[in-house]
Amino acid sequence: MSEQVKDTDAMIAGMNPVLLPDEYAFVMWPADMSWPDGTIASYGEPEGLSLIIPAQAAPADAPAMRCVTLRVNSSLEGVGLTVAVSTALAQASIPANVVAAYHHDHVYVPADMADRALTILTDLQKDAAQ
Repeated sequence: MSEQVKDTDAMIAGMNPVLLPDEYAFVMWPADMSWPDGTIASYGEPEGLSLIIPAQAAPADAPAMRCVTLRVNSSLEGVGLTVAVSTALAQASIPANVVAAYHHDHVYVPADMADRALTILTDLQKDAAQ
C-alpha cells in the first residue's frame, strides 16, 4: 500500500483522477428498508438516512451522477485537496459532491458533465505537477 500524502501540492499533483463507468444517485432511504445492492455509501443526517446507490435502483427523478475517483492516497489530515477540486469545478459551473473515504476522495458530478469534469481535474493535476 502506498504512503498517505498530506502535502497540498503533492495531493493535487498526484491525484490521478479516473472516471468510473457507472451512474449513481444520492437518495433518502427509509431506515426500515434494506439497502439496494451496490450501495456505495451511507450517511445518517437529522432528516434521515442518505445513501449513494446505483442509479438504476433510484427513483426516476433522482439526478444521475458519475464518480471521479482521485487515486492519490490522501491523508485524512491533508488540507487543500477538496478546496482545489471544488474551486476548479465551480469555476466551470459543475456541481460537485465530494466524499472523502479513508484512502481516496471521490467527486460525484452530474452524469452529463462528467467528461468535462475529468478534463478539468486532469488539467489541474498536470498544472500542479509542473
